[in-house]
Amino acid sequence: MFRKILPVFTIIAIFLVACGQQAEPTLSPEEVSGTAVAAAWTIVAETQAAIPTNTPVPPTETATPTELPTFTPEPLPTIDVATFPTATTASQSQGECEGMLNVQEAGPRSDVRIENETGGPVTFSLWLEKNAHGQCGFVYTTPLAKNEKRIMSLPKGVYLLSFFADNGGNGYCHVNNRVGDNHLFAVKIRANVCVVP
Repeated sequence: MFRKILPVFTIIAIFLVACGQQAEPTLSPEEVSGTAVAAAWTIVAETQAAIPTNTPVPPTETATPTELPTFTPEPLPTIDVATFPTATTASQSQGECEGMLNVQEAGPRSDVRIENETGGPVTFSLWLEKNAHGQCGFVYTTPLAKNEKRIMSLPKGVYLLSFFADNGGNGYCHVNNRVGDNHLFAVKIRANVCVVP
């Protein structure tokens, strides 16, 4: 009986296998690699096609560089004691302390630094009250530039410093160049005031 059933089972098995679900074909690793490489090359080709072409720009004249002017600062002025005027008979006739100060006979001196902090040029003058050596009078100086600092060797005594700034400020202060002081001190000229240590 097994002989009669065997051919029937075989036909049924073949029929089931033939009518069953088909398996999806699978790619080999070489085929997967080839597909990835082909996709990468396609992306590279599309990117290259999207880049604009380099059209040469017509040459233009270029100016040759011109050297910029250099700034050479002028040397700072120094005040030499010999440049101060001496007392004359004409100044004596103007009044005892109205003329120029006789610096040579005004006694020992020390250095005073005048600093311009007004933000612009300033003109100042110094007037010495009668000191221990009996001297008094004016000491005129040239204008101070913006932020300029000038050291002056002044005879000992009390001075009236008055100033006029180009930006409209003006003022005055007393500067006491004391006999016992041998150090340099600064007088700062500001907008409408001067500051003395």
